[in-house]
Amino acid sequence: QVQLVESGGGSVQAGGSLKLSCAAYSTYSAYTYSTYCMGWFRQAPGKEREKVASIDSNGNTYADSVKGRTTISKDNAKNTVYLQMNSLKPEDTAMYYCAADPRPCPLGSDFSYWGQGTQVTVSS
Repeated sequence: QVQLVESGGGSVQAGGSLKLSCAAYSTYSAYTYSTYCMGWFRQAPGKEREKVASIDSNGNTYADSVKGRTTISKDNAKNTVYLQMNSLKPEDTAMYYCAADPRPCPLGSDFSYWGQGTQVTVSS
């Protein structure tokens, strides 16, 4: 099993920044974090879950809604993935979830492991 623990959410005014972190823990002896795809998703009340960003050995991808304002990065030594969000907007308000998968990043949300989420609230 792989456990994902998010942190870094909070309340911020529009135009502000937040950096989310997601630490991965595994009991697999063959667990190789560096080969995993890591992703960030978000879901606002009444809306569908949206993939915000993902990262694997092939590179990074971003949703159009956050492109240019958001950076995903991965520290393999710390088994941690980060999501730096700048110029935040009220429409960025959502629960943000970290996800992991041992394959190259899935196109959709078909990730094997999910965290519990961290709330991001952006006020105008």
